[in-house]
Amino acid sequence: MKQTRTSNYLQFFIMKMKKEELPQAVIDTFAYYYRKIVAGETGFIFDKDIRPLNADEIENADNIGQYADAGEKVLKNAVMIILNGGLGTTMGLEKPKSIIRVKNGKSFLEIILKQAEINNVMLSLMNSFSTHQDTLSALSRINSSSLPIIFIQNKFPKILRDGLNPATWPQNPDMEWNPPGHGDVYTALYTSGTLQYLLDREIRYAFIANSDNLGATMNASLLGYFSENRFPFMMEVAERTPADLKGGHIARHKSGNLILREAAQCPEDELDAFRDISRYRYFNTNNIWINLPVLKEVIEEYGIIRLPMILNPKTLDPRDESSPKVYHVETAMGAAISLFENTPAIKVPRTRFFPVKNCNDLLAVRSDRFVFSEKQTLILNPNMESDLIRINLDPGYYWARDLLNERFLIDGTPSLIDCESLTVKGDVFFEKNVIIKGRVVITNSGKSPATIKAGTVIDSDLIL
Repeated sequence: MKQTRTSNYLQFFIMKMKKEELPQAVIDTFAYYYRKIVAGETGFIFDKDIRPLNADEIENADNIGQYADAGEKVLKNAVMIILNGGLGTTMGLEKPKSIIRVKNGKSFLEIILKQAEINNVMLSLMNSFSTHQDTLSALSRINSSSLPIIFIQNKFPKILRDGLNPATWPQNPDMEWNPPGHGDVYTALYTSGTLQYLLDREIRYAFIANSDNLGATMNASLLGYFSENRFPFMMEVAERTPADLKGGHIARHKSGNLILREAAQCPEDELDAFRDISRYRYFNTNNIWINLPVLKEVIEEYGIIRLPMILNPKTLDPRDESSPKVYHVETAMGAAISLFENTPAIKVPRTRFFPVKNCNDLLAVRSDRFVFSEKQTLILNPNMESDLIRINLDPGYYWARDLLNERFLIDGTPSLIDCESLTVKGDVFFEKNVIIKGRVVITNSGKSPATIKAGTVIDSDLIL
């Protein structure tokens, strides 16, 4: 009876996806995961099946400088693929995060376009159905010598947790669908025709990164190391700090391959081990290198690319906790590391990983802690003594980008080059040329806004 019910429900999902004219490979991929869910699989990766990595199992990017020349020679055969599917909801926006102005009045998108132009490398964007039109509009307003190749992320139907049938939401049918995670980049490359388009133009190597991580740029040494060793896949990792507890970590699976475990794939009773940065020392930066001819071979051999499943429990309307409980089927692009033999993880410096996830991060990047290199790569200011800073702005007054802009005017971002930590409690406005040093807590417990005057130097806690 169970088999009959689930077969019927799968047909409902297939009919729904066909009505949306989704490619057959996308339908087959969803069906692959749906059958796993029906069979009781959770997507969990257990501690008993993996072990932490030793330092000698990870190559260090500091030791591969000799590959730079080889990388320069194959730049013409490389593409930088930027994942541009995220909205700026954590900063109060319903627009693509990539159009937020992040540094010197330039948006993520403008900076990425300039990086690709200066490095003379092909650029591609994977938009989502939520970001596509706004991104096209933004691109039309940017003065750039060349436009990126664009393809669109696919979508999966949401699954009701009670009964495992398709979720319906007549008042907003768009909410019946979820992005299938950035692991969909491989399928979307293939089904959109972009993969073949690149191969026809002798593009063999792809570097994939998130749009909000401006430290992730094409790098000749990494490209040369990847191409010369003929790796099918390579992941950039960094050493975990207490700030990286949520990010997926790398481990060695009992099969012998490397594996990525995300927080959503960790059983609740093993979360302490997951968060132990002395045990699982390396996290996935989501900077990925992949050999495109090999990717095509894998997809055409199996019909789909079989990444480990992430089963995310959600509510159908994310802003309504009383809406039906659903599952999102998702995958992570870094999980492809488990599909290939002898694939390396390479340790990179934190300069290749400083994503802007919220207004705390945005303030740090806007400050003098970050500067542009000659190639428009955003780099840590070489005059800093420490590359670590903790910023904690009062969420009641700074959580949204517009609120941040009001309180730190265009020329009001303080100097943070000598700052180790900054906490702001209450409503505080900053005039220009404020300098903050050391570890500082600024408190305004009053009901009215307070203002830090122009030219003020703060090197100890301040109560306004």
